[in-house]
Amino acid sequence: MVSAEQIEHLHKRFSYLCGDKGVLRKNDFEKVLDLEQNPIRDKIKNAFFDKRNLRTGTHGFEKEIDFEKFLIIMSHFQPLAENADEEAINTCRKNKLQFLFNMYDVDNDSMITLEEYRNVVEELLSGNPHIEKETARSIADGAMMEAASICVGQMIWHSIAIETKMHVRFLNMDTIPSCH
Repeated sequence: MVSAEQIEHLHKRFSYLCGDKGVLRKNDFEKVLDLEQNPIRDKIKNAFFDKRNLRTGTHGFEKEIDFEKFLIIMSHFQPLAENADEEAINTCRKNKLQFLFNMYDVDNDSMITLEEYRNVVEELLSGNPHIEKETARSIADGAMMEAASICVGQMIWHSIAIETKMHVRFLNMDTIPSCH
């Protein structure tokens, strides 16, 4: 459950990003310095506007989001409660995995194809000047072949504690000026 203090913190962050407009647009994320060097920054930005993540549709992107939709997206990053039962843990895992899946299922066909996977690997490795595009493609192909040889769905579900990894830390609001 999100506390009133956390909602206030998120509202301050939202207001900082969007200014007086009252809605966020993709270009507002340019104020987030941590995204500048992130090789998947475009996927992260798109995830905020993806109708699947916003629960407003099954295809496409919103052009802008209001605070309520911002909260919906941020709910995907809510830390797991310390006293969560098995059902809550499984629901949390499912929601976070679906959010991540949506980031990489670019064509929205409910599958991550080899080409989509290659693009992700290439994006992730793009910051390394020692790895060429063909090398990144070979790495992606090898990883996809390995994943195909085992039951990757079960492996991901049971071996990655995503419910403890994908969350937002509520930092002191004094850190906001460093995000411009």
